[in-house]
Amino acid sequence: MQKKSTKRISFGLTMALCCLYISGNANAESGDGNPVVVKNNTEVTSSLQARQQNVSLRGKVVNENGEGLPGVTVVLKGTTTGTSTDVNGNFSLSVPQTGGTLVFSYIGYTNQEVAIGNQSNFNVTLRPDTKALQEVVVVGYGTQKKSDVTGAVTAVTSDEFVKGQNTTPEQLIQGKVAGVQITSNSGAPGAGSRIRIRGGASLFASNDPLIVIDGVPIDNGGVSGVANPLSFLNPDDIASFNILKDASATAIYGSRASNGVIIITTKKGKAGEKLSVNFSTQHSYSTVTDKIDVLSGDEFRALVNETGTQTQKDLLGDASTDWQDVIYRDAYITDNTISLSGSYKSLPYRLSLGYLNQDGVLKTSNFERKSLGLSLNPSFLDDHLSVNLNFKGALTESVFANEGAIGAAIIFDPTRPVFQPDNQFGGYFQWTLNNAFNTLAPTNPLSLLKQRDDQGEANRWIGNVQIDYKFHFLPELRANLNIGTDRSDSEGRIIEAANYAPNQYGVQTISRYAQNRENDLLDFYLNYTKELTGINSRIEATAGYSFQDFFSKSPDFNFVDAEGNIIGTPVDGIPSQSHYRLKSYFGRLNYSLLDRYLLTATVRYDGSSRFSEDNRWGVFPALAFAWRISEEGFMQDVGFVSDLKLRLGYGVTGQQDIGPLFPYLARYTRADNTAQYQFGNTFYNTFRPEGYDVGIKWEETTTYNAGLDFGFLSNRITGSLDVFFKDTEDLLAEINVPAGTNLTNRLFTNVGSMETKGLEAALNFVAVSNEKLTWNIGINGTLIDQEITGLSKVEDPSFTGYDVGGISGGVGNTIQKYTLGYAPFSFFVYKQVYGADGKPVEGLYADLNGDGEITPEDKYLYKNPTANFNLGFNTQVNYGNWDLSTVVRGNFGNYMYNNVYSNLGTTQSFSFPNYLNNVSANVLETGFGTYQLFSDYYIENASFLRMDNLTLGYNFGRVLNDKVGLRLSANVQNVFVITEYNGLDPEVPSGIDYSLYPRPRVYTLGLFLNL
Repeated sequence: MQKKSTKRISFGLTMALCCLYISGNANAESGDGNPVVVKNNTEVTSSLQARQQNVSLRGKVVNENGEGLPGVTVVLKGTTTGTSTDVNGNFSLSVPQTGGTLVFSYIGYTNQEVAIGNQSNFNVTLRPDTKALQEVVVVGYGTQKKSDVTGAVTAVTSDEFVKGQNTTPEQLIQGKVAGVQITSNSGAPGAGSRIRIRGGASLFASNDPLIVIDGVPIDNGGVSGVANPLSFLNPDDIASFNILKDASATAIYGSRASNGVIIITTKKGKAGEKLSVNFSTQHSYSTVTDKIDVLSGDEFRALVNETGTQTQKDLLGDASTDWQDVIYRDAYITDNTISLSGSYKSLPYRLSLGYLNQDGVLKTSNFERKSLGLSLNPSFLDDHLSVNLNFKGALTESVFANEGAIGAAIIFDPTRPVFQPDNQFGGYFQWTLNNAFNTLAPTNPLSLLKQRDDQGEANRWIGNVQIDYKFHFLPELRANLNIGTDRSDSEGRIIEAANYAPNQYGVQTISRYAQNRENDLLDFYLNYTKELTGINSRIEATAGYSFQDFFSKSPDFNFVDAEGNIIGTPVDGIPSQSHYRLKSYFGRLNYSLLDRYLLTATVRYDGSSRFSEDNRWGVFPALAFAWRISEEGFMQDVGFVSDLKLRLGYGVTGQQDIGPLFPYLARYTRADNTAQYQFGNTFYNTFRPEGYDVGIKWEETTTYNAGLDFGFLSNRITGSLDVFFKDTEDLLAEINVPAGTNLTNRLFTNVGSMETKGLEAALNFVAVSNEKLTWNIGINGTLIDQEITGLSKVEDPSFTGYDVGGISGGVGNTIQKYTLGYAPFSFFVYKQVYGADGKPVEGLYADLNGDGEITPEDKYLYKNPTANFNLGFNTQVNYGNWDLSTVVRGNFGNYMYNNVYSNLGTTQSFSFPNYLNNVSANVLETGFGTYQLFSDYYIENASFLRMDNLTLGYNFGRVLNDKVGLRLSANVQNVFVITEYNGLDPEVPSGIDYSLYPRPRVYTLGLFLNL
């Protein structure tokens, strides 16, 4: 804003001086206010003659949303003749009849040149200048110029967000940022996503990044009654994401920053802005595009008649039911937001109201959100005191469909009907044994949805007030106080019908839950910034204190019937609650020499009540250096280089999110009803000791980063390249306890280490830019490799690692392993032997240890579910009032265990004495008669290329007598997926595919109004 004011003053001063000069010459007149410089009478005469031939031009300048832009500079190219637009974006200007070109310029927008020709009326749309929007980035406890940033930081503003039906915030940047992988957990309404920044840094502890909303770090813990703790935040309220990726950028957050930091800044009003009313409404249609390939009714009858026993043949029915068709539906979504922003006198404000109602494609599932956002940002004392008050709240209501219906639909006998004549199970067909529900058999998929009502609601709000004071006696010194809170109250209940098959009580049952969470914050810091003009340097120092308090409480409810009578063993009513605190001291020093040598030093001293006093405090330092090569004298003649900066960084960050809140304390846990002790005729639940480690401490990650930021051809081509290495020590782990100890069989402690190394690149290119057509292209890619370098406190050659990754098929089977020298979650399988026909030979595996027999010692580690290369591509084309954009993502080198094939891909899969299960069509390819759960045949290449988003929009500009800005858009999400994987979807976060809630294809029409 300072640059704009300077520009206006300079232009106005030039005009005033010219007019003053002219007024001193008797023969000089300026009828239209344009400056005229007169040197002699000849020039006066020619000027007057030219003036008589001038033509008047009029027009309007609007932004990308069709809103009038005030203060746009309009200049006749090559002259000082110009003007600026009024508050509505209108302008008028007199120019010589000889023609020429008008240049339109505005801070934050790309300059535009328009040839005058024979035109007299102009309607001009200015496009945002992406580089200008990113001039300032948000970092921990403050902001920095993008040119001064020494760490790996990426900013994404609202103009760059993924368009379409985005229900939750993280969807806005999916595929947009190098080194950041966002994978939706499922296609359920309001579902969350797995976010990984540079692969995460832990094995057993959380790998989720720290998320900071308007200065308030939120708790990564879940909120009962809602599928995604971030779903309370309306994406339309978000102005920008700033992603801090390396330790030199994240260390200011210390103990919570090993997995990166995402800073979300919400939209706010601006000083001097007139009232603006924005309304958006989107209406979407979701549909399932694919189903798991199981046998049809006729195919299943043929298979059983060919390979089954007579008893099994007698169990066949006459129907042909596609159970996946039965449980899925086409779903409708409506998403609406209205916002008012502007400035009342000296009080900038923004108020928004939102309403979202999203039906899921799995019947009965639904998510509803009513949101409120408010920001007030006044300034006092001649702008020495500024106040930012932010509030974001929502009431969310969820209907959770029983997702067990997805697995049931895959395996339920397709020769059986959905309904049966009698009302034994509410009219739904069920497998019976001795006229009672067969508890070993699967349940009718539709009854799982219709006879179980699972609803939850959560009231969550996050708010803070941030006071920033610039001292009158020392303007270089600022004090900042931030007081915030994040609170949620949630509750829910599950009602099961009396004739619901799995309900063994014979009456309607009700189970309830509730939760109260509170996260309170107090931050205070001092910031000193000083320009040292004598040595052409700048120094900025920040020192502060942070305190955060976390509290959670969950009441204990009895399991009751419809009348409130207690079913089962009464509970004691003691609520479950937790309470822990973080206390921190932090400091940062930024030093700039000659605007090209930049140094940043950071340290944070963190204490957590989750550890004992001996290990409570941790020190997390960081150091970074940047060299702006493009500012060196020897680069001044290299015209095609606009920007070139080298960055080097080192830092240590921490981790404390794991399992129990106080793993260093001796604890006793109340056992369930299967562990009771009898006194007389009464049974009492027992308490059992839990494992604990008095010496448990922080998990620490040391990160090294080298980066290069570049810009070429007047920043028409920009990008960055980063190489990073992360070494995590003292992994917070849950390990087995030797048998015979008087403890449970699990213990939380520090054990092991892991390394992560990678390369990430981002490139943005303005392919075309003129008054009619602009075309922007963005591409990013990440190469990443992780390896476990330690797993035990002492060397044990016989220890092969930890079994993880449970699968369907048998009891307690796992398919993945943590093993020294391999990537986390590597698959642990037998090597399948194939016949001459290329088909796998049933039960025949390679004898890898050469002992002449096939034993578990012949298993080997083969592939893993994490992609070693991630690709993101986005492009936007604007032609006149039309715009077209798309986002494409790709994962390469990731593998999937096809648990549908392994569990349902044999004739044994349907062979049960009292009921039948459907099988996968894969059985027709392998001919397997028995389970081969651990064959590497089921480990499939799940690399994919997915078009996430395709949007076409048209901007009508100002309509209804220039009162309303109007834009329409059409959008498709999950447009297509290219993959060799045989399952339903190649993108399953765990790497084990069995019953994923399908991601639907979503068609959206949007209307956007600005008044």
